[in-house]
Amino acid sequence: MRSRFAAFRDGDRDWLLTTWHSSTRPDSLDLSDNPVWRGLQIVDTEGGGPDDDTGIVEFRATYLTPDGTIGVLHERSRFVRENGQWFYVDGTFD
Repeated sequence: MRSRFAAFRDGDRDWLLTTWHSSTRPDSLDLSDNPVWRGLQIVDTEGGGPDDDTGIVEFRATYLTPDGTIGVLHERSRFVRENGQWFYVDGTFD
């Protein structure tokens, strides 16, 4: 999760697509309107341990809008592990 946040913050399209599960990965990713990501708070986790093949990460990510106000993205993300690598599947938003 932290590496995906850093990739969004840095505009690293390739890393985001590489870590996105093939069943839900978009063909391309346009980050031209990407906000300025400021911080990441992990709220909760389920699974995702050394013996798990699935996991959930609930997080809040703060960002700055073009007019300088602070926004918050609150998401519960689902991940799966395949061949030792974690992939983002999807998420639900508040």
